[in-house]
Amino acid sequence: MGKGRLPGAVMARLLACAALLLLAFASGTARAQTAFDRPGGDYFSTPVTSGDPEDCALLCERDRRCRSWSFSYPDVEGGSAVCWLKNTVPARVPGSCCISGVRGAGVIEPRIEGVETSIDRPGGDLRNFDLKEGDGVEACKAACTADNKCRAFTYARPGYTGREARCFLKKEIKPPRRKAGFTSGVVR
Repeated sequence: MGKGRLPGAVMARLLACAALLLLAFASGTARAQTAFDRPGGDYFSTPVTSGDPEDCALLCERDRRCRSWSFSYPDVEGGSAVCWLKNTVPARVPGSCCISGVRGAGVIEPRIEGVETSIDRPGGDLRNFDLKEGDGVEACKAACTADNKCRAFTYARPGYTGREARCFLKKEIKPPRRKAGFTSGVVR
């Protein structure tokens, strides 16, 4: 063997390890994210009574056949949230209906300044109202910003407090509590 050369078996192992590391880093983009669906590859679906997408991710973790999953929010007709387990990893497609991910990835909520995803601030209500179809958390935040008495807000997705999305304007800032389907924020 020449000076400074590794035996073939050692070199092969090093190359295999490097390939695995590259795959691990490349798969970092396949993490679970809100506002994406992964259509296809379904082999099992079940209602999620908690309405929490993390329960769907956990269900996938516990099933050896599962390679990816999609969580569908409750629909506006009053249906429940649904978890879809998949035996493949279909490509992500944008969809506000869903959160999806691959086995081993937790749920990543979007980080928007002044907005707390999966957070409720119960109590301290000034007033609350249904939002028009298509209005989201931005409309709720804007309503709070426009009312000088409003200090914080909580937005509930359709299906979590009723058929329609609901906006709760707060006269007091209450402690945040983790709650799927809700988004809150403090404006003043």
